[in-house]
Amino acid sequence: MPWLQLKAHIAPEQAELLEDLLLAEGATAITLQDAQDDPLFEPERGTTPLWDETVLTGLYDDLEGLPAMLERLAAAWAEAMPGEPCPTIDHELLDDRDWERAWMDDFQPLKMGQRLWIVPSWHEVPDADAVNLLLDPGLAFGTGTHPTTALCLEWLDGLAVAGELADRQTLDVGCGSGILAIAALKLGAAAATGTDIDPQALTASRDNAERNGVAEPDFRLCYPEQLEASARFPLVIANILAGPLIELAGEIAGRVAPGGRLALSGILEAQAEEVLEAYRDQGLVMDEPAVREGWVRLTGHRPAEGRPAEGRPAEGRPD
Repeated sequence: MPWLQLKAHIAPEQAELLEDLLLAEGATAITLQDAQDDPLFEPERGTTPLWDETVLTGLYDDLEGLPAMLERLAAAWAEAMPGEPCPTIDHELLDDRDWERAWMDDFQPLKMGQRLWIVPSWHEVPDADAVNLLLDPGLAFGTGTHPTTALCLEWLDGLAVAGELADRQTLDVGCGSGILAIAALKLGAAAATGTDIDPQALTASRDNAERNGVAEPDFRLCYPEQLEASARFPLVIANILAGPLIELAGEIAGRVAPGGRLALSGILEAQAEEVLEAYRDQGLVMDEPAVREGWVRLTGHRPAEGRPAEGRPAEGRPD
């Protein structure tokens, strides 16, 4: 049986009403997608922002009465939003297929480095002797498919292989799905803390931790302001964006313990030098960038007590 798809290009403020109207007409699924490949940056806590131009799609298994449905939608919109034109709603018939299976088939297990696999829950584990992190695609918090996340996961795997991750306390700034903190724990870190300004990220991280057998006190989740002011970590990871990384350089670098290591990502290649300088100014010794598909991972370390950063006086370093 074919499916009926209704699709409209809308402004963010139109999404809630049109979604409600399509659901009232019996939509079996509603999706919201970016119409212009326009990234969303660091939403305010408690918000779920949409793109400036969003595509809202409703899927129906009932093909009867389309003209009457469109008339009812237009009338309901006019009643709810007098004077504002109803968005144009296009329609098309889609061939019958197993939509869920087709979507799931797009996501295959991913190997990160030598030991680590990211495995969707519906797949068999490719290597039972490897470190397998079970993670399903969901809201775009990070599933290992983006170069920035992959670069960080490979870095963690490399530390584990070299024996430099064992027993380390880890901080994941902007934890998103929790993928990096959970991976660190499964690779041998002693404990991990994930922070994020978005409550949905903390919920997603908690769910993913539970799926992977990770729980408190090994894995703590909190908002950034809930971190103890004096807390320092041997390992700090921040996979966010260049702007926030620069703005928060003092705070993020200040969480790196003496002798501790830092990884930063979410950075475009053209932004790397500015981010590097921001962290060098905080007394960190930074390595050469690792680049993949135009995205960059930056790593570095804070010198141990009594050992100043190269080219910088000891008294110039933050505590």
